Amino acid sequence: MEQVAQHAGGKPPALAGSVEVQQYLTFLLSGEMYAVGILNVKEIIEYGQLTEIPMMPAFIRGVINLRGSVVPVIDLAARFGGRQTETSRRTCIVIIEMTGENEDRHDIGVVVDAVSEVLEVSSADIEPAPAFGAKIRADFIDGMGKIGGKFVIILDIQRVLYIQEIARLAVIENHDAGSDDQAQLQ
Repeated sequence: MEQVAQHAGGKPPALAGSVEVQQYLTFLLSGEMYAVGILNVKEIIEYGQLTEIPMMPAFIRGVINLRGSVVPVIDLAARFGGRQTETSRRTCIVIIEMTGENEDRHDIGVVVDAVSEVLEVSSADIEPAPAFGAKIRADFIDGMGKIGGKFVIILDIQRVLYIQEIARLAVIENHDAGSDDQAQLQ
């Protein structure tokens, strides 16, 4: 039985001589250009009508009501270890459709500074993620797309928004906040 080698991103390598073109939604976040595969993007909505949830990590901005469904909203800048996104008139929420471990689908909103455009990028123009020097965790990067002489960080959105890790971080943050409360009472 023949096995196909896979690279770090978990995808089979391109067949010799074949070039695959994919579409990516590009957006600005803290002055840096990022991209996500367009197949993950459900819609883009105006920032607003956000309900904050107490005792959540700083990167969980709250929830929104999207046509009767409760959708959690993640601040990508804060998720990457930076400050929360300062909202402006161009700030928006990108609704990402995620597939869970049981193939169940759910939506998550991500706050971005501004959406740029949808670009087509060929597999030949995508370099592997750098081992160091990026402002975000290397496992969050699916690759570096060369677009117009510049690099765009292509996110592995399944890892960035991995529900189990986010839930674990929320529990840790709540535990830490509880410890601080206990220390203040004594």
